[in-house]
Amino acid sequence: MNDILWTPTKERADASTMAEFERFLKDQRGLTFDDHNAMWEWSVTDLDGFWSAIWDYFDVQASAPYTTVIAKRQMPGAEWCPGAMLNYTDQIMKHVDSQPDGDALIVQSETFGRKRLSWSELRAQVASVAAHLRDMGVTKGDRVVAVLPNTETAMIAFLATASIGAIWSLCAPDMGHVAILDRFKQIEPKVLIAQDGYVHAGKTVDRREILAGLEAALPSLVQCVTVPFVGDLPKGHMAWDSLLDRDAPYESTQVPFDHPLWIVYSSGTTGNPKPIVHGHGGIILESAKQ
Repeated sequence: MNDILWTPTKERADASTMAEFERFLKDQRGLTFDDHNAMWEWSVTDLDGFWSAIWDYFDVQASAPYTTVIAKRQMPGAEWCPGAMLNYTDQIMKHVDSQPDGDALIVQSETFGRKRLSWSELRAQVASVAAHLRDMGVTKGDRVVAVLPNTETAMIAFLATASIGAIWSLCAPDMGHVAILDRFKQIEPKVLIAQDGYVHAGKTVDRREILAGLEAALPSLVQCVTVPFVGDLPKGHMAWDSLLDRDAPYESTQVPFDHPLWIVYSSGTTGNPKPIVHGHGGIILESAKQ
């Protein structure tokens, strides 16, 4: 049980992001470590040093810098990176200029087959959807919710929502009517984006009745957007594809570090699901670290 099963070659280890980060720490911060455990110990004791290094190494896009990494060292109530102004989508879209024709997304769906989306196509479609959301009256702090599978539609809609400072929340299309309402009713969404059905294990699943019930039970909605698959577009709904027609520039609303990005939920086994809010800056840093 104590035998080492595999060790990377020196060439492979030296090419890793971890090795590059170690070289960055040595060259830019004058820091060296005897082994991984020593580096880990530094990362959890020198919080200012570690997180500022993550920020710099991964080139976090921000229109205004933070004044200090941690302003309040308390739990709950810790305050991270006050003064910073940024938007999560800028960190994603920074890849467009260096690889406009490279693959941003490759999606394999039992419902719609295989699709590829380049970085330039992704940015253009995000900008178009964001422009339409603004036309619907969606502004910073509003909630946009979705009942979508993991496809390019969900990613584009999320990035468009985040780019204008609105807050995203999603439920899987196989969730029950009550489970979805228990989540979305708490956050009073302005827009619902949903796919009316899907294919699973070769069988078509029709979700139109469920989605109609959601619309009726969410009075805060001003617009529903549908990805039609099993039926016609419901009256008053906008078709998802119609949101992709705008030739609009990509723009991002700059928000504070802890501005809400998305809302996820607890399981709901002990009462209503509890909304859990993640912020733009925190998700950027955590994603970079991981």
